[in-house]
Amino acid sequence: MSRIPVISPSETDFAYSAAQCVVEIHRRTSAHMRLGQTLAQIDAFVAKQLIDLKCTSCFIGYRVGRGPAFPSYACLSVNECVVHGTAGYYTQPMVEGDVLKLDIGVWHKGWIGDAAWTYAFKAQTPQARRLMDVGKESLARGVRELRPGNVYMHWARAVQDCVEREAGFKLIRGLGGHGIGRKLHGPPFVSNVIPANLGEWPDATLKCTPGTLIAVEPMIAVSTGETRQKRNEWPVFTADGSLSVHYEHDVLITESGPRVLSEGMEELPDVVG
Repeated sequence: MSRIPVISPSETDFAYSAAQCVVEIHRRTSAHMRLGQTLAQIDAFVAKQLIDLKCTSCFIGYRVGRGPAFPSYACLSVNECVVHGTAGYYTQPMVEGDVLKLDIGVWHKGWIGDAAWTYAFKAQTPQARRLMDVGKESLARGVRELRPGNVYMHWARAVQDCVEREAGFKLIRGLGGHGIGRKLHGPPFVSNVIPANLGEWPDATLKCTPGTLIAVEPMIAVSTGETRQKRNEWPVFTADGSLSVHYEHDVLITESGPRVLSEGMEELPDVVG
């Protein structure tokens, strides 16, 4: 288990400002998105908003080990692409019914903000509507469990009950939330599913400690929790090609419970264009 950093009350305002920059870029981008736009055009719009808000993307140029640098300002993942979609992996213009997961991460005055939301273009199919509703509900339920006295397993149980036991959808395995603050990824790892044994997720039994700042993010597919990914490429797809959604909040654990620093994401539209 890794030592988990905590932030001081005096640092909270900086973390909140970074998270709110992400919320504002989502607001602007959701109002801008239209049918016929490409991911490259949407990503270029995000880049302009970053400049306007005096932020930089913490995604572009990001590497995992010796893997390729991430080439886009935002992660843009369409339909069966769960996460880490690049601006160039999918070149077709957006059409009615497309479902876009937009994940935006920023550096702002030395602090990270990182939050994702899912948008349908022009109209939602009944399946997409239900999947998106479950994604938002699972995030809300899970966040309520991030309070002193609980452990991170409480988050996973709430999310998994909502998604799999009640709704019959599948949470993506192997991906989850993470600590943030002055860097994009740090401890703890926050799984969305209960492990078969604690060796799979050592942080599961760690207590939710005041001052811990985390990005929590259910990733959900219609019919599988398994993924596929080409070697040396970023996008992650559902193994069976089924539709997926992704929702993410920045949450600070406080003495009185969870504080959502990316508050305002819930007011974003489900349907754009």
